[in-house]
Amino acid sequence: MDQKQEYETQYIKGVGPQKAKVLAAAGLKTLEDLIYYFPYAYLDRRSVKRIDELYHTLFTEETSNKYESASFKQIKLHREYTIVGKIVKKTKRVISGNRQMLIIEITDESRARANIIFFNRIEYYYKFYNDGDYVAISGYPDIGRYNEINFVHPEIENIDIEDVEFYQQGGILPKYTMPEIFVKAKISQKQLRKIITNALDKIGNTIEETLPDYILQKFNFPPKMKAIKNMHFPDNFELLEISRERFKFEEMLMFFLAIFSLRQAQIKSQKGLIIPRNSPNVKQLYKQLPFKLTNDQIKALQDIMNDFNSGIPMNRLLQGDVGSGKTIVALIAMLAVIDAGYQVVLMAPTEILAQQHYNTISNYLKNFDIKITLLLGGLRANHRDEILCSIADGNSQIIIGTHALIQDDIAFRNLGFIVIDEQHRFGVTQKAELIELAKKSHTELEIFPHTLFMSATPIPRTLSMTLYGDLDVSVIREMPKNRKPIQTKVVFDENRNSVYEFTRQQIKMGRQAYIVYPLVEKSEKLNYKSAIEHYEYIKKIFKEFNVGLLHGQMPPSEKDEVMYKFLNKEFDILVATTVVEVGIDVPNATVMIIEDAEKFGLSQLHQLRGRVGRSQYQSYCILFTKSNFQYKIKSKRIDPNERIAAIKRLRTMEETTDGFKIAEVDLEIRGPGDILGTRQSGLPAFKFINLIEDIEIITKAREFAQGILTNDPKLNKIENVVLKQSLKKYLSNDFDFYGIA
Repeated sequence: MDQKQEYETQYIKGVGPQKAKVLAAAGLKTLEDLIYYFPYAYLDRRSVKRIDELYHTLFTEETSNKYESASFKQIKLHREYTIVGKIVKKTKRVISGNRQMLIIEITDESRARANIIFFNRIEYYYKFYNDGDYVAISGYPDIGRYNEINFVHPEIENIDIEDVEFYQQGGILPKYTMPEIFVKAKISQKQLRKIITNALDKIGNTIEETLPDYILQKFNFPPKMKAIKNMHFPDNFELLEISRERFKFEEMLMFFLAIFSLRQAQIKSQKGLIIPRNSPNVKQLYKQLPFKLTNDQIKALQDIMNDFNSGIPMNRLLQGDVGSGKTIVALIAMLAVIDAGYQVVLMAPTEILAQQHYNTISNYLKNFDIKITLLLGGLRANHRDEILCSIADGNSQIIIGTHALIQDDIAFRNLGFIVIDEQHRFGVTQKAELIELAKKSHTELEIFPHTLFMSATPIPRTLSMTLYGDLDVSVIREMPKNRKPIQTKVVFDENRNSVYEFTRQQIKMGRQAYIVYPLVEKSEKLNYKSAIEHYEYIKKIFKEFNVGLLHGQMPPSEKDEVMYKFLNKEFDILVATTVVEVGIDVPNATVMIIEDAEKFGLSQLHQLRGRVGRSQYQSYCILFTKSNFQYKIKSKRIDPNERIAAIKRLRTMEETTDGFKIAEVDLEIRGPGDILGTRQSGLPAFKFINLIEDIEIITKAREFAQGILTNDPKLNKIENVVLKQSLKKYLSNDFDFYGIA
């Protein structure tokens, strides 16, 4: 038998060719695959109870402490219990229409009884489990209508009669994810445990250690092979926890070592511009600002100025909620660079945003001798040529535009600072092209520009540390003092008229309103409201006002025209789709009405809400939802999990306007992959780390990685040989971040 065969699953005791095919279909092709197929949960056999003991527990300990005011019939416990017993009866029962339920009744030596209830795969369970079978079940029991104990869709496992005593002796059993293909092949939890036990025996101690001794000793981590065994069959939960922490720490340590070492290699070959702190233009702007900067804005500026003086090209993310004042921070930094004799560029994802930046900056700098240029697509040839000449000879000091800034015929003159707004909307290639143009603009030396990325999408700290691991991050959480928090209210359909009347009063006071719909046109498949369908309806409701329509199917020029008309108060109400999620500021708009609000994601709701509250006026966000979607009403038409998530989103919107808190809830509900798009963002699919819960481990691993590379940049010291080998493997096999590896 060759070495390859030695490590194939079919040669493990208890597997064979047929089971090997089933395992392979689930991604378990080798011994190593099997030993890293860690359990998703554990069964503490020490918590195995007799059924009569469970009755006592449910009606005393559980209920007295947590459910004093609840009816026993409504109790749903949040602690897992295990019982072992014999099946004495199976009953199929029709619930409604063709829908059935299966009740399996079990008893044990106490002669008390409990029910196992299934609503899905009834025929399978009915055939598979028979009267007289011994089973171990684990789940969350509840108290039924007649004070009976019910386990609904619990973990269930056939056991031999001799195993009954074994279960009751104590210990910890792993519970593995069981794909459908395992169930069809009749591979049980018990069989999988035996297969993995045999795999561990076969592989022995041949797994190489991937962490150096000093890390194992510092954190009291077990060696790798011992940690693997603890993950499957721990003697106690303390050993399980420290083993799990080892894998989480190692995963993040490798991630940050990869990020920082790649960045280190880039920085070494890059020379940055030195920008003096003492800027006359900055001093002049400070004097004429009609407001004081917040503490977060000042801190962000300090971070930027430190970067400017480091001799290393700045690579910083400025993160802040909509309206937090990122633009003024970027402008102050721009003025410092201009005073040092260099050009600056601000690139925005859309023409309308670029135009808004141009207007805002022009207004701030109307008393300054600084030439600001706006470069957009579709300009007349002679006008474009004039602009290009002005950029090339250095007369244009601030250039604002879209991706039109990275055309082949554009030449900058000593471009020293690049600001990229809504940076997540630009690809890696576009950013790199702009940096290349900046490098070419320096005739004497190859100098890299400073780069500031801005994002109005708040991201939780854990995600920021991982997704932007190669960036320095400054966060603006404070909102300007003159901004009033937006009042947000969930409103059900039956109260629609009162909302319309409120909106009418706001408009009569001189304000404006958005009404946002989830769809452009009516859909036969989706029961959502659409903008085009309701545009005429809204015009009739508000016949005394001017109503505009905006949606994503319009040509760009038409969309811009509508938005400018709304900005100039030619429209009192704008009926729109989510195309307004990113748009120009309309300070006069104070009402945001969102139809079918339960259908929107949390971050999207927050972005839409951010279209109002842009001035000193009190603003309002109304979240319309269906009457049958009220918090305590169950609806057969709505999936329970979907309803729970939607309720959480709506409640969160009512409770807070803090974008970062909202982002944390969104992360909890959807997970990082759904929020960012794992491949799109470049964020690896972490196997062990929980980006919601494991902030301490993430922080510890990040700091440790920085410390290691500070003392040993190339990992050449003898104590880091193991770490260097592990990192090489990580970079070659698993690492795909920002397209640089």
